[in-house]
Amino acid sequence: MNLSTPSSPPDLSAIKQKQQANWASGDYAVIGTTLQIVGEQLCEAVDLRGGEKVLDVAGGNGNASLAAARRFAEVTCTDYVPALLERARLRAEADHLPMQVQTADAEALPFPDASFDVVLSTFGVMFTPDQEKAAAEMARVCRPGGRIGLANWTPGSFVGQLFQLLGRFLPPPAGVRSPALWGTEARLNELFPRATITSATRRFNFRYRSAEHWIEVFRAYYGPVHKAFLALDAEKQAALEEGIGELIARCQLDDGPGLVLPSEYLEVVVRPARMS
Repeated sequence: MNLSTPSSPPDLSAIKQKQQANWASGDYAVIGTTLQIVGEQLCEAVDLRGGEKVLDVAGGNGNASLAAARRFAEVTCTDYVPALLERARLRAEADHLPMQVQTADAEALPFPDASFDVVLSTFGVMFTPDQEKAAAEMARVCRPGGRIGLANWTPGSFVGQLFQLLGRFLPPPAGVRSPALWGTEARLNELFPRATITSATRRFNFRYRSAEHWIEVFRAYYGPVHKAFLALDAEKQAALEEGIGELIARCQLDDGPGLVLPSEYLEVVVRPARMS
């Protein structure tokens, strides 16, 4: 994963189409459901109140949306993968939670200015190819004095290192900024100028039966890993699997049965400037 500043303008439209295909492959909802606690904690971090209008950007299968709906907010969950939104809708229906779903591109949100009290994204908007546009869109639809809540993997986290490993087998498009930059305070200050930003380092624990189980699940269901294995020949697939196993061994906690695999993320609350 390249953390450097891009040197030439990439074809962001083509990159976005490829990313969309990646996230539509496998079944991210299988992974996303295990991250539910992050959405709950983020709603607490932004001090979400009943009756507030909430937008979940790149919401996947609805973790932050469901957490907000449980707090009696008026929630709209968006993503550019319709199949994931359908999973979010079914989860809300099963829990008898009112929630709207709408297909939307995080870089071109189809909502008027200042139409939401709170805008959320958990491990979603950070993967947009045009980071400045996505951040500007979140700020645009959030009312002045509202809050933007983010959960972003950090560069040194397990997930950040996983993407670096994937990049050694399948180099990312030239000129695209690393998604992990959203997990740094310096980049957030660039993306949200004139806003008040507070952040805290958190840890999410992946809990699986074993390292082999983790690899099996992510290889089958997590789009970027799923697509990486499909793109490689048998020899490189074996090398990638070995590399992931070594990364897990370095990062896991080993004080009990089963796999506990911590990954650091940055929990962020952005308060856009009030209008004078």
